Amino acid sequence: MDDHSLEEFRRRWQEELAQAQALRKRRRPEAAERRPRRAEVAPGRGEQASGYLALAQGLLEGAGRPPAVRATRAERQDAASRSRSPPVREAAGGGEQLVDQLIRDLNEMDDVPFFDVQLPYELAINIFQYLDRKELGRCAQVSKTWKVIAEDEVLWYRLCQQEGHLPESSISDYSCWKLIFQECRAKEHMLRTNWKNRKGAVSELEHIPDAVLCDVHSHDGVVIAGYTSGEVRVWDTRTWDYVAPFLESEYEEDEPGMQPYVSFVRINSSLAVAAYEDGFLNIWDLRTGKYPIHHFEHDARIQALALSKDDATVATASAFDVVMLYPNEEGYWQIAAEFEVQKLVDYLEIVPDTGRYPVAVATAGDLVYLLKAEDSARTLHYVYGQPVTCLDVSANQVAFGVKSLGWVYEGNKILVYSLEAERCLSKLGNTLGDFTCVNLRDSPPNLMVSGNMDRRVRIHDLRTDKIALSLSAHQRGVSAVQMDDWKVVSGGEEGLVSVWDYRMNQKLWEVHSRHAVRHISFNSHSLITANVPYEKVVRNSDLDSFATHRRHRGLIHAYEFAVDQLAFQSPLPVCRSSCDTMTSYNYDLALTFPSDNI
Repeated sequence: MDDHSLEEFRRRWQEELAQAQALRKRRRPEAAERRPRRAEVAPGRGEQASGYLALAQGLLEGAGRPPAVRATRAERQDAASRSRSPPVREAAGGGEQLVDQLIRDLNEMDDVPFFDVQLPYELAINIFQYLDRKELGRCAQVSKTWKVIAEDEVLWYRLCQQEGHLPESSISDYSCWKLIFQECRAKEHMLRTNWKNRKGAVSELEHIPDAVLCDVHSHDGVVIAGYTSGEVRVWDTRTWDYVAPFLESEYEEDEPGMQPYVSFVRINSSLAVAAYEDGFLNIWDLRTGKYPIHHFEHDARIQALALSKDDATVATASAFDVVMLYPNEEGYWQIAAEFEVQKLVDYLEIVPDTGRYPVAVATAGDLVYLLKAEDSARTLHYVYGQPVTCLDVSANQVAFGVKSLGWVYEGNKILVYSLEAERCLSKLGNTLGDFTCVNLRDSPPNLMVSGNMDRRVRIHDLRTDKIALSLSAHQRGVSAVQMDDWKVVSGGEEGLVSVWDYRMNQKLWEVHSRHAVRHISFNSHSLITANVPYEKVVRNSDLDSFATHRRHRGLIHAYEFAVDQLAFQSPLPVCRSSCDTMTSYNYDLALTFPSDNI
């Protein structure tokens, strides 16, 4: 109620109260003469009315309600007896009716608020932004005003951004963000159902004839592969009609068969990098063409290669040297830092989101180095006789497996270090087998997944330093693993790829190939797997059979679960039976998972 309405309300009530008092004074002698028995009741009634009038006058002047006085036992009994007695009819009069109406209004004020708070729309939006989708839906059912606020485009745009839907969109791209949010939720449910029931399209990426697969890497659906012929190929699995180009190198075309093997390949959103057996390094810009934009040469074989997922930073390790490269402001590549280590480097990773100066972590035998571009090499971890078996990094932590050797056997463990404090935070696991792979960067907060030679996949809780779940996955050891908020995808040395719903400790499905699984990468709608052979059996005159060469060349599979049904000519390396098949198992039947509602 605004100030003008409040003043009008006060003025009206004061006029009516004055009229009621004047009318009551004129009628009081006549009532006394006509009904003498009312003389006993009138004073109490008058005192009660005067009390209500005083209370109303105080409320109009802005005073609060006076504290109620507790009545005595005799007064309560008297009031009860009077309430049981028949009511006394009063003479009809405008003043008494007005007083009774005032008394009823004052009694109603105890239950119904007599004021209404008006908030600015911007302030209401700031309050509602702390609600989730369920709470906004409940608020929309309160009143029309709350419904308008709860369906504001700003609120639903923020919800889409918080849950990861359309992260690169602006609020002006769509007119109804609530509908967009519902469509994204429905698509997410469809993708999860297809993941569980193994529904979608799968493609075996085209192989280079007479060559064996050496290394595979992928980023956001773009796959890069290196072969024994020295050729490097790139696929974009997001478009199925995409023709995979070959990335050219600087070797002479008139010397066929003389190109060295490709040792390592890496790719991110803008760059592709390949390292060769003779120590050469080629860097391509995927936005400009298929020819290299920079070359770098080591004196010896490149033993480790790393590429940042966020920016254009490349790190290589050859012999006892680690070199970090990045382009300057003009676009010319230069050496950002160069380090010398004591042993040959086994694993090398670049720390994401480090700002201006790049940071890398390298392992060499039983040494773990922290390499900062503006500083010298610093030893992060060193225990004699405990070599490092796997490595992964996140923005502020590094996790690596150590193999326990020596006089006192403590069991193989995974150590988690803080990069900022440079100290050990957790010691996880105590197994007989060696840890072969660990995934810290892609795991949910406070969780980490690892694979071991003892055939088990373990999910570690970093808050309690305990194993949250252990899955018996592969018969010859785990070679690759990755997890998200509800599933784990693991690959084994025997060539088996398994998908697990770790909330229910249940295997959903599996795919088998001949060679060991060396690369696994998935997101919400796709999965990339690579089976890389140990021995590079190249097809020649002694091995002229194409079928024999096919068994030894390696495979790359791309799964797309956004397709609700299988593609017509899409080869699927697993058995599927139709719904009308009477024998065997039916893989098309959907299962109900109670944990979907969590």
